[in-house]
Amino acid sequence: MKVYALVGESGTGKSYKAINVAKDKKIKYILDDGLLIKGAKVMAGKSAKRENSTISAVKRALFMDNKHKKEVMDVLKADAPDKILILGTSDRMVERIADTLELPKISKKIYINQISKKEEILIAKNSRQKEGKHIIPVPTFEVKKDFSGYFIDTLKIFRRKDEKNKEDIYEKTVVRPTFSYLGKYTISNGVLKDLIKIAAYKLSNVERINNIYIKNNIHGIEINVDINIDKLEILPLFIEKLQKYIIEEIEYTTSLNVLGVNVNIKKVMNP
Repeated sequence: MKVYALVGESGTGKSYKAINVAKDKKIKYILDDGLLIKGAKVMAGKSAKRENSTISAVKRALFMDNKHKKEVMDVLKADAPDKILILGTSDRMVERIADTLELPKISKKIYINQISKKEEILIAKNSRQKEGKHIIPVPTFEVKKDFSGYFIDTLKIFRRKDEKNKEDIYEKTVVRPTFSYLGKYTISNGVLKDLIKIAAYKLSNVERINNIYIKNNIHGIEINVDINIDKLEILPLFIEKLQKYIIEEIEYTTSLNVLGVNVNIKKVMNP
């Protein structure tokens, strides 16, 4: 296995540039902040950006937890990649990761100032310092359940594929981890219920919302809605549309991951 490293200070855009480096070097596997990534899929690990403090995030990124370390090592041994790219904030960090995961010595180190302009690095630093934004180099659906309520956004990268102007499109995920805030924020169930009502009443046939029950867990929320409708509909299509409206309203406004919306029709007013 040939081991590469991409090195740069925190917030200089390593995760943003990681896919381009991997494509240029024909590297399929990336180790970034505790995650083992292959292409657009998280193969193993847990993101350091999910931790509650900077110290615990560093420990996660260095694979100091034995269960976490074993999970990643087992996948690496099973898949036996010929190349891998390690992201880190210093030479010492990437070397320590390689040593901890029992990988070969790093054969080539790439530094962020070799592949990014000063202006790009400055923009990345400002985004990190002023807005607390972190990038994970995988599509949003891959990490969404682990970042419910963490202000998830999607970033699409267009990269020219060949001289005929064909382009590849890569999706990355923007998050704001807990340790990026000066405090802690919560979203009350009352706010969520109001958003659900806004979404539901977009459908003219919703005559009344009787009850809304919200179940919270670490991966997101589950919603149960009891409603009356004012006339009979083709129910599967109607319920599917209502679920779609509610999910879109909640996820767009709050970034909470909606695990499911269960609709109970209690009464048809004018059958």
